[in-house]
Amino acid sequence: MLTLQSSPDRPQTELNQLLIDQDGIRRLIPHAGAMCLLDRVEAWDATRIRCASASHHHPGNPLRQAGRLRAICGVEYAAQAIALHGALGAGQRRRSRAGLLVSLRSVVCAVADLDGEPGELTVEAERLLGEDERAMYAFRVLAGARELVSGRATVVLDAAALAAARG
Repeated sequence: MLTLQSSPDRPQTELNQLLIDQDGIRRLIPHAGAMCLLDRVEAWDATRIRCASASHHHPGNPLRQAGRLRAICGVEYAAQAIALHGALGAGQRRRSRAGLLVSLRSVVCAVADLDGEPGELTVEAERLLGEDERAMYAFRVLAGARELVSGRATVVLDAAALAAARG
């Protein structure tokens, strides 16, 4: 289970508590308009990020089909949090990167739909392994303390540079 806490094999680090609102998020990731699903970043550090969203309640959510927002759409919420985490890290290195989601593993949807969940969703991601070009993240989407969607995602963090290097 992914948590934003220290573990025996990972030293405790202080999460950056600088709140980033949706306008700030839109400046960091390419998702525009209603496709920007995250409302704010609540905390982040070099390996973890925690975001919040109420967009699962919006009737105009672009991921809705036949009036429903299926739980598997939680993967897109997590992918946006991962992209945002990568952008925040790139900002620290003064280098922006375009990412690409290349693999999903062990995805579990504990509910059928997200739109019936009360309140806000919490979206957490933690980089488990990574280098300059690729990273693996664990993610989960919660409503309160209840885990709705979880899994692992592998991303190419700098897709353009990787493609150029491979010719």
